[in-house]
Order: sequence, then C-alpha cells, then structure tokens
Amino acid sequence: MRLTVVVHADMLVCMDNPRREIADGAVAFRGGEIVAVGTTTDLARLIGTADEVVQARGCVVTPGLVNTHHHLFQSLTRAVPGAIDAPLFGWLKRLYPIWARYRPEDVFAATQLGLAELAMSGCTLSTDHLYLFPDGVTLDDTIAAADGIGIRFHPTRGAMSVGTSAGGLPPDSLIENEAAILADTIRVIDRFHDPVPGAMVRVGVAPCSPFSVSQGLMRDSALLARDKRVMLHTHLAEDADDVAFSLERFSCRPGAYAESLGWTGPDVWLAHCVQLDQDEIELFARTGTGVAHCPCSNCRLGSGIAPLRAMVAAGVPVGLGVDGSASSDSGNLLQEARQAMLLQRAVGGAAAFDPRAALFLATRGGAEMLGRDDCGSLEVGKRADIAVWDMADLSSTGAWDLVAGLILCPPSGARDVFVEGRAVVRDGTLARADRGGIVRAAERSIARLKELA
Repeated sequence: MRLTVVVHADMLVCMDNPRREIADGAVAFRGGEIVAVGTTTDLARLIGTADEVVQARGCVVTPGLVNTHHHLFQSLTRAVPGAIDAPLFGWLKRLYPIWARYRPEDVFAATQLGLAELAMSGCTLSTDHLYLFPDGVTLDDTIAAADGIGIRFHPTRGAMSVGTSAGGLPPDSLIENEAAILADTIRVIDRFHDPVPGAMVRVGVAPCSPFSVSQGLMRDSALLARDKRVMLHTHLAEDADDVAFSLERFSCRPGAYAESLGWTGPDVWLAHCVQLDQDEIELFARTGTGVAHCPCSNCRLGSGIAPLRAMVAAGVPVGLGVDGSASSDSGNLLQEARQAMLLQRAVGGAAAFDPRAALFLATRGGAEMLGRDDCGSLEVGKRADIAVWDMADLSSTGAWDLVAGLILCPPSGARDVFVEGRAVVRDGTLARADRGGIVRAAERSIARLKELA
C-alpha cells in the first residue's frame, strides 16, 4: 500500500483531545489510515520511504470538513425568481413545482455539482437529505453521483406523505404512500448501508419535516431505524412558522413533539433548531440529540439566529450544514463556519464564539454527531480524511494566527483534499471528476427545467 506523507505544514491542526496544533507539522497515511502524526522531524524516517511526499509550506492542514445537512438536488435551483425574498414556507411553495419535474439524471447532475463544490471547499464527508422522488428518482442516483466525486457520503432516505389536501405543505403530486416509503427505506439500507469503520457510504432514515409527514410515519421511521441500527434525521423548529404549525397541529412545541415520537437520542440529529427554547436545549443535551446548524440558510430565509452558544454550552452535539444550495445559494463549509461564529458574536459580543470552536464544529463536532469516531481528527488509527489550506491565498494573506485566520479570513478553497487517503482535490482542482463535465450536465438539466417552468 502506498505511503503518503504531508510535510512542513506551517500548522497541523489535529482536533484530538489535547487539541494539538503542531508547527512544522506532518501527517503520514497508508491504505486510508493515518499511521503517524507529529513534526516533520518526528516523521523523518517515514518521509525517506514514502511513495509520495506532499509539501505543505505556507499551509494549514486540518481534518477534512464534515457537512451535516444538505439537499443536494437543490443545487440546480439557486436564485430562482419568486423564491429570492420568500420565507421558508413561501420559498418551498415556489420551488416544489420545479422539483416535481426532476428526473433521475437531474438528481445525479445536481448531486455531483453540489458534492464537487463541497469537495473544493475542503469537505470530506457529507450527508444528504433527499425527500422527493418524482419520475423514477431513487436514492441510488445520489449514491452513484457521490462515488464519482470520491467523498465520504451519508445520504438519508427522506419522504413526504402529507400533502396540501390533508393539511400539509407540499403538493399532493410529491407525496408518497407510507408503506412504499418504508419498503424503499429498507431496500436502500440493505443495499448500501455500511456500518464498518472507514465506510464510504452510510444510510439514514429521514422523514422530511413535521409539516409534510404523519405522526405515524415519524414513529414507524424511528422503529425502523433502530431495528436497522441506522441514524435518524429531520428538520425541526426552523422558523417561527414551523413552531406555530407544531403548536396548532400537535398542541406542543417541536422538542416535545420529537420526544413523544421517539425522535431524541444519540442516533438522532435535527436540522436547524433555530427556535429552540431552553427546555428543548436541555432535552437535547440530556438525550444526546444532535443539531445540524445551518447559519447561512437561516440568514437567507430570515429564519433567525439559532442559540448555538447556548447549545454548545449545554452539551448538545452540534455540527455544521450548508443546507440546500437553493436556501443558502452556496455549498462552502468553511464559510459556514465563519458565519456561525459571526452570528454568535452579533448577538453575544466579540468574545461570544471563538474561531477554533467554529472549526471544531466543522470537523470533529460534525463527525461525532454522525456517529463517526473513525474520522474528524488527525490521529493515528483514524481515517486519512485531510484538507490542506494554502494560506498564501489572496483571501488569507496577512493572517498572523493561521488557525484563527482559517475562519476569520478563509482561503477561497482547499489546495488539496484526501478522502480515505485518496486525492479528491489536488492543487485546487478536482482529481477524480471532470469539473467541466459536471457543469455541462447541470446546465442541460437547468435548461430543461426552465423550459417547463
């Protein structure tokens, strides 16, 4: 197996328990596994026998970033007129009819586009929440697309089962029969889910939201996920309308609703949670229920500022998510970390949230929340998911504290990205996929969707 050693990093950020930051750092990996971490001098013997030596002078090296919430199919519908200034519910109603015209090739193209964007921004592990399946679309389309990019993938089989005729938000044309939803969820778990350490694909169970599925489906999904030993994901408390819907329909707040249906615990992570109250924060901390914080999306839709600082202080597991590209119009996870920090400072003062805390959420915090103890930090025995950041980038030059600078003045993208020890990005270019081909395929799908709109 090939031995690769990254050497002479100005700073190697380990994200291990001591939170080591190693000047003139080096990391060696073989067969997808990290075999040594230390200074370049410490690894001198390995450097002499390496198949490849990657020079990282002027760079910060970190664990790969982890994206804990996304709707990759939305990458084809950014900045759509009529949705640009709409809040969550109005935004969804504008876009549902466009998404209803998707075909499998559109979902494949959108997924590759979104994952390529994430990879270029240093992401090595991404979730996905696909919750609509028009015209033969299956979760298989997204998994095939991810394989072509090369990053670690945690798709979730989403669903919508309550349409407008039954008091839900989505059009009836996009809802599915609940028995069929559960059957297909079992199919994709049995076919694709890999529970072993180092797995490239794991599958989760993810009814879309309280306003688009029944209580019965929420309960059955939780039972199914625990029988299959996979994780659970949905949206919760995203904005004031979401909370009002819960109070009107279920006579309780979103946290109590989730708890009543078996949707709390360390195998559950919930997207947004912008409008949590203190009791809900304490509930999630007590039960180990995770939160995917999506600050750019929350700003874009005017949903509010999530109580991130309070959640972290209480011990709620938190990761970061870029959300659907149509609701944040971007898939840059490093910018998401910066936005998370800035928003907490906007409401709590200049010392409210530290850049290193934001970087932790973007790496180890997200990995741990997804149940991945095999990645998220640079330690011997962990998987070789690594990002190399050139701090001589125009956006970053001038940073004195390079680690803080990674968040405060982030480079435009990662120079190199390795996943399972394999290069996914080298010298700022996709290593396994054709960037031009990805864009052309997306443009073909967008042109067809515009013709039908």
